Amino acid sequence: MRTGCEVMNRIVLASGNKGKLKELEKILHHKEVKFIPQGELNVSDADETGLSFVENAIIKARHACEITHLPAVSDDSGIEVDFLKGRPGIYSARYAGLDSNDERNNQRLLDAMKDVSEPQRTARFQCVIVYMRYATDPMPLICQGTWEGRILYEVTGENGFGYDFIFHVPTHNCASSELQPAIKNQLSHRGQALRKLLQCWKDTRL
Repeated sequence: MRTGCEVMNRIVLASGNKGKLKELEKILHHKEVKFIPQGELNVSDADETGLSFVENAIIKARHACEITHLPAVSDDSGIEVDFLKGRPGIYSARYAGLDSNDERNNQRLLDAMKDVSEPQRTARFQCVIVYMRYATDPMPLICQGTWEGRILYEVTGENGFGYDFIFHVPTHNCASSELQPAIKNQLSHRGQALRKLLQCWKDTRL
């Protein structure tokens, strides 16, 4: 049974999303490890064919491991809206179509929630972080974070990416996109999951 995690000198960050990479690099730090974005190693984006955040995160990490022969950290995340029965979920990045972008995804979600009352606008960001030592790793390390909030009625704020511009943070009474990056990283689903990963590495004295 695997009880800890093992870190090499270099770890691939298995993502092509610039916003995610920026947050990953700000939160992830370890004196014995150099983190390398997959693009610097000519790793293409993996086909996300899984049916859950966990499956897709594993697919992305394994893809990076297979190509680089290095350990990899991957992220799969998205927003779940209760009124929409968990959608867009794992399809958050392509909610408005395969050629969608943040603006179109946000607008489609706002349209879907146009006539929904405040009490029914509950939602949450989910994030799964996977660490794989090698492509055939039978026990990848999986860390998860959840950030509760609500869907706003319109786009607001200037910071962040994805659905940050329409996600209301009740604890700070503002949109995620109105938070300073350091505060967002303390609160967010991704920050939670990454700190769990760092704690694992600390506990195992890597």
